[in-house]
Amino acid sequence: MAQKGIQLDQETFCCSICLDLLKDPVAIPCGHSYCMSCIKGFWDGEDQRRINSCPQCRQTFTPRPVLGKNTILAALVEQLKKTGLQAAPADHCYAGPKDVACDVCTGRKLKAFKSCLQCLISYCENHLQPHNTVGQFKKHKLVEPSEKLQENICSHHDKVMEIFCRTDQQSICYLCSVDEHKGHDTVSAAAERTERQRELEVSQQNIQQRIQDREKDVKLLQQEVEAVSRSADKAVEDSEKIFTQLIRLLQKRSSDVKQQIRSQQESEVSRVKELQEKLQQEITELKRKDAELKQLSHTEDHNQFLHNYPSVSQLSEPTDSSSINIRPLRYFEDVTAAVSKLRDKLQDILRDEWTNISLTVTEVDVLLSEPEPKTRAEFLKYSCEITLDPNTANTYLVLSQGNRRATYTSKQQSYSSHPDRFTRWSQVLSRESLTGRCYWEVDCRGTEFRIAVAYKNVSRAGNSRECGFGFNDKSWMLICRTNSYDFYFNNIRTPISGPGSSRVGVYLDHKAGILSFYSVSETMTLLHRVQTTFTQPLYAGLWIYHDGVTAEFRKLK
Repeated sequence: MAQKGIQLDQETFCCSICLDLLKDPVAIPCGHSYCMSCIKGFWDGEDQRRINSCPQCRQTFTPRPVLGKNTILAALVEQLKKTGLQAAPADHCYAGPKDVACDVCTGRKLKAFKSCLQCLISYCENHLQPHNTVGQFKKHKLVEPSEKLQENICSHHDKVMEIFCRTDQQSICYLCSVDEHKGHDTVSAAAERTERQRELEVSQQNIQQRIQDREKDVKLLQQEVEAVSRSADKAVEDSEKIFTQLIRLLQKRSSDVKQQIRSQQESEVSRVKELQEKLQQEITELKRKDAELKQLSHTEDHNQFLHNYPSVSQLSEPTDSSSINIRPLRYFEDVTAAVSKLRDKLQDILRDEWTNISLTVTEVDVLLSEPEPKTRAEFLKYSCEITLDPNTANTYLVLSQGNRRATYTSKQQSYSSHPDRFTRWSQVLSRESLTGRCYWEVDCRGTEFRIAVAYKNVSRAGNSRECGFGFNDKSWMLICRTNSYDFYFNNIRTPISGPGSSRVGVYLDHKAGILSFYSVSETMTLLHRVQTTFTQPLYAGLWIYHDGVTAEFRKLK
């Protein structure tokens, strides 16, 4: 019990600001005592608001009270110190750099436990006690510690902003409401908060619903990914089986042809050898007769000669050799020609059907992409700005208009050497690579110009024709003349009929493998459409080789 009493006395003589034993204790008019330096420091901090209040009961004093040392209280504190007891260590944590500090503490400040929206001060747990015990303070709104309390003070009138102006959508104080916000639609901040809170709850419900919807979508898409993967795996497996069957069928037919050729070879060789043996036997017989006739011709006895002549001169029937052709021979060469004809037919079938197969593959669209554009307005949704790459330009081309225009000139330009430059043909490629859906238009002044798309690895150096757009398998080109068009790919020419135009539109759907050229005037007329599979990003190209001819990529955006 004695220890408890000492502890009680010890707490009684502690300053509620520094939480240590009183130093130069003073009593203010409300009766609470503090260290003289602590209360002066606290009031100095309140000077900007012209308030002098008690840190515990918040009673205000005007003017600031004159402070005098309480000698009796000071003597009691000194007597307490002589007992060897010190102030009980505060069971609190000190505020760190990222913490909200108590505004009442002096010296090393403690962490704030609550902030008061009426007092606009943050309190540690000890300094908050009056708010829990004094009836006037119990009505104050306490919130979690905040560093932004001063934002609740009106910068013009130094008053708490408890009103919200709906007209200007800002918080104001009551003086603002009768001054610059007079006549505006104003409500209490609490009322506006209540309404906004309801809106916030609706927004939260909408967000939560959207989260649920998106989670369902993600799950559905995952199911689609798995379904696409299963379908693709099945298609690959089935395709391999079908192609394996085709290969086996061809191997079987190859084996049949080989066996048939060998059988026919054996039969014909047997016939020839049989005839050959007969002829050889006839030669042997004839040689024997020739020797007998020669011997008979030397017989001197006339009677003996005449007696033997009939038997010696009689010859056997000759072997029929009419089946032997003296003309140039063709035996199995026709078989080779027939097999070659079959190969050509299969190649034609594979080429034609491969386009259908490739198109069928590219038509697989899980997310149902937008259909191909029909009108110019729809094409313009995919318009892209294209500029030409000076490092690719042939030295007989002059670039201008921000590298959107190319003009052929007979005077060679002094461009620096670059590995990307076209050295023989007067061609140039775009700086931008093209993937996805793209649309662009080219204006031309002149009798002929050539529009192309190409892979980056298209040949550029040398005099070979394969370095020209459309004369290799890495570029596609449309030749535009006054009244006619030609399309080239891999050195194969396709004549095209269509209305003449100085403006040509190009549409690319890289993923779908679609490349289309349009004559653009008041309407759009399809000139040529390519369906293929693009394996690399594409670059737009121009090929101009008539003096003074100009081609320019239009600005569509």
